[in-house]
Amino acid sequence: MQKEHGSPTDRACLSRRRFLLATGGATATTIFLAAQFSRTGIGEELLAEVAAYERKKVASLSDLKVDTPVSIFYPFDDLNSLSFIVKLGVPASGGVGPSSDIVAFSTLCTHVGGDLSKMEKTYLKEHKILGPCPLHLTTFDLRRHGMVVAGHATQSLPQVVLESDGKDVYATGILGLIYGKHDSADPPEPI
Repeated sequence: MQKEHGSPTDRACLSRRRFLLATGGATATTIFLAAQFSRTGIGEELLAEVAAYERKKVASLSDLKVDTPVSIFYPFDDLNSLSFIVKLGVPASGGVGPSSDIVAFSTLCTHVGGDLSKMEKTYLKEHKILGPCPLHLTTFDLRRHGMVVAGHATQSLPQVVLESDGKDVYATGILGLIYGKHDSADPPEPI
């Protein structure tokens, strides 16, 4: 006698409980193995990577006015290195100066490289945010290391690492990955 195709005795039946046990075990194993082979283990602090560059003077404290962004080129003199420095008037993460309110960031959105350099349109001084990006409307909080407030980007805006020395402000590195680069430490390619 021949069995009918598709009868309950032909197919394996996996209960919901067995499925959850199997997938839960696989997930736990994956997390355990990832922790074993990564640079940091579970519960260890993750630190953002900073690409160090030659120290470069980017501004004088006396030239910076509250909520008036100034364009700078850092770390290189190419368009992908177009950044800005701004005195926010309120303390900020990574801020320098007497009030820890001077910060600098890349002008390229981390989503698809949208141009955020038109400060008269993109810097919203009342909220201390940059954006929205003209391509997909991402905005970034300049008080909190350029973290995403809204929009499609998933990474913070690359922050220029600053230090103040007397009356001058110097750039020393980049915190985060500049859009279009595989490594922020790579110099620009010749054209």
